[in-house]
Amino acid sequence: MPSPAPLVAAAGLTKRFGDRVAVDGIDFSVEPGESFGFLGPNGAGKSSTMRMIGCVSPPSAGSLTVFGRDVTRDGASIRARLGVVPQEDNLDTELSVLDNLIIYGRYFGIPHKTIRERAASLLEFMQLADRADARVDPLSGGMKRRLTIARALINTPELLILDEPTTGLDPQARHLLWDRLYQLRRDSGVSLILTTHYMDEAEQLCDRLVIMDGGRIVAEGTPAALITQHAARDVVELRFPDDGERVRAADVLQRAGRVEPAGDRSLVYTDAADIVLKVIQDEDIATDSVIVRRGSLEDVFLILTGRSLED
Repeated sequence: MPSPAPLVAAAGLTKRFGDRVAVDGIDFSVEPGESFGFLGPNGAGKSSTMRMIGCVSPPSAGSLTVFGRDVTRDGASIRARLGVVPQEDNLDTELSVLDNLIIYGRYFGIPHKTIRERAASLLEFMQLADRADARVDPLSGGMKRRLTIARALINTPELLILDEPTTGLDPQARHLLWDRLYQLRRDSGVSLILTTHYMDEAEQLCDRLVIMDGGRIVAEGTPAALITQHAARDVVELRFPDDGERVRAADVLQRAGRVEPAGDRSLVYTDAADIVLKVIQDEDIATDSVIVRRGSLEDVFLILTGRSLED
């Protein structure tokens, strides 16, 4: 039985703004039912890519299809099958929670009775049913974000695009949204494409992801595969009393793992943290602190995109 066609497919996808190349000839595909992520520092090209997928910004070169249709020719029909959650909530704050959903549903030509039924179901799903008649303006940030996602689902989309869905939310609100998105995929089979700056969010939500830097894709795979390939199972974080001890330790620890400087720390990437700890003890290396943890997607991100801050 042949595999289903990709939900989204890009080849040589490019976006230019004058002389600046925001997206530089990238290739990727998203499969039906998949949760796919774009990670990268500011200016990496993530949002430009998302806008092209959402058919609100045309590609400058290359090809991009969504639902098997060309985004440059079939934008209107593609958008009708999408749900979009922008970076910033753009709700009508003077209207009630329920009216935000009803008015948005009318843009899709959905019958009024159907809109009201869907709105009631979505508010229940997003734990906002008790706020249906409340104005949006005084709601908390987490409630507004849940309402924005509910609004994006009013047309029962096949693909939900989320641009940094939990930025600015507290941990409780973030975890609630993760739970809602997980249930949404499980119960409805909707596919997700998201960008995020939270590495734990990417590990929680993404089946597969790409890391972008400078408009290009620098790595692609599952979170676990990327950690194995670019970081290591264990990471030993070390702080030293002085630079001399740091330099000596780096030379000695190279035989136990890959050593990388990280500000005032040295990170040792290894598949056996106990060996690193034994070397520290045997060589009598002076340390101010030693932390052992599992390798993470954040390690991969920093290894591939650098640790310096870019505006």
